[in-house]
Amino acid sequence: MSTTSKVLFGFHAVSVRLKTHPKSVQEVYVDPSRRDARMRQFLDKAKEAGVRIIESDGARLTKLCASVGHQGVVAKAEVINIQHSLDELLEGIGPNIAPLLLILDGVTDPHNLGACLRVADGAGAHAVIAPKDHAVGINATVSKVASGAAETVPYFMVTNLARTIGELKERQIWIIGASDEASTSLYQADLKGPLALVLGAEGAGLRQLTRKSCDALVNIPMLGAVESLNVSVASGICLYEAVRQRGL
Repeated sequence: MSTTSKVLFGFHAVSVRLKTHPKSVQEVYVDPSRRDARMRQFLDKAKEAGVRIIESDGARLTKLCASVGHQGVVAKAEVINIQHSLDELLEGIGPNIAPLLLILDGVTDPHNLGACLRVADGAGAHAVIAPKDHAVGINATVSKVASGAAETVPYFMVTNLARTIGELKERQIWIIGASDEASTSLYQADLKGPLALVLGAEGAGLRQLTRKSCDALVNIPMLGAVESLNVSVASGICLYEAVRQRGL
């Protein structure tokens, strides 16, 4: 496969690409033994997009995407660059719209990243940012878990996260980190202005330098026996509290 191509698998991930960038889909591989309504609807969309459809058995599909969770659908597609740079994205946001960003510090599990991208898309976040040396890139598993959000939410991997946070501050974007040790609750914070929410990996939390770079730290109240939430769940809670305060 060309370095300019990527593998997508699962109904959601492939369907979103067919909807948003149909000409970028090079081939779609499907399991002919699956004849349910969902597959028929998917095939109608693929045919409407004019995509080449190749029938393949389950074993070949698993080999193509290195996963058994393909649901009978795998695609080869061109890599799409949603935005060339974070600066370009921020400059393109209208003057009457407060940026909403999600920064992930140390999230290396592709399932967690995929879920974070999915919740970021749902909450209308403008981008997700992560450090290159403490993060996972967009791969087939991330795209599958993201259910199409990897195709719609810009994901920027930056060389120096602390420096990027400093540049966001220069743009008057408020940086709020989530920490179990914070004395202020998420629900006491003002999230209505230009905002970047910073979350660390489950267990390790924010790295010390990242924590020091934040303008403020907040906690998510934990009322039960467990001490922390999965990072994608925590991201959803924080992002949707910002959405609630901004008034949908």
